[in-house]
Amino acid sequence: MRKMYVYILSNTRRTVYYVGVTNFLQRRLSEHRNRLHKNSFTDRYNCVQLIYYEKYDSPMEAIRREKELKKWRREKKLLLVKRVNPGLKSVRCPVLR
Repeated sequence: MRKMYVYILSNTRRTVYYVGVTNFLQRRLSEHRNRLHKNSFTDRYNCVQLIYYEKYDSPMEAIRREKELKKWRREKKLLLVKRVNPGLKSVRCPVLR
């Protein structure tokens, strides 16, 4: 079974956060960066930098977590990201094998 990922993207100034879920993180990031979906939230706000992700074995768990994070206020998301990425730097996509 393929892993599922819940991820947070941001713009370069770290003023906007986007939470998403996917089963293929590298492909999804490429879609965001290449602006495949015109006029989407990530396209409009230039959210192309991966700053956080979590890996799940179950699609249901990942979707539940994504919905939970989307309900959170910005400050709470920021605290979550800063626990593992204090500098809010763009992180590398995990190598999938």
